[in-house]
Amino acid sequence: MSSQTLFERIWDEHVVQVKPDGTTVLYVDRHFLHEATSAQAFQGLRTAGIAPWRHRANLAMPDHCVPTTAAAQADPVGQLQIDTLSANCRAFTIAVFEMHDPRQGIVHVAGPEQGATLPGMTIVCG
Repeated sequence: MSSQTLFERIWDEHVVQVKPDGTTVLYVDRHFLHEATSAQAFQGLRTAGIAPWRHRANLAMPDHCVPTTAAAQADPVGQLQIDTLSANCRAFTIAVFEMHDPRQGIVHVAGPEQGATLPGMTIVCG
């Protein structure tokens, strides 16, 4: 039996490098994207002239600016964020569950529901 916690074992299995200042670079198995913060990341990729590595490790869905009823989006800023997420995902070939896709939902719930979250994975969201 290991004396490590589950967190410690998963962390150790994903360490790529420990830098001299103690910062740890981790391998990330899955990246969930949403409309609220992903635009800045996509712009960073464009500025650096690079594309996402392992496109299939990324999954996007709008979940912050989504109306809770069947009514159309009333917030123009929210709609712009949703449209920008969709356009960025098309441009970078990233899977996205759009607003009317039955798989779309709260990213932290839909990931496990769709089998994109698995035991032992490191996952980031944003």
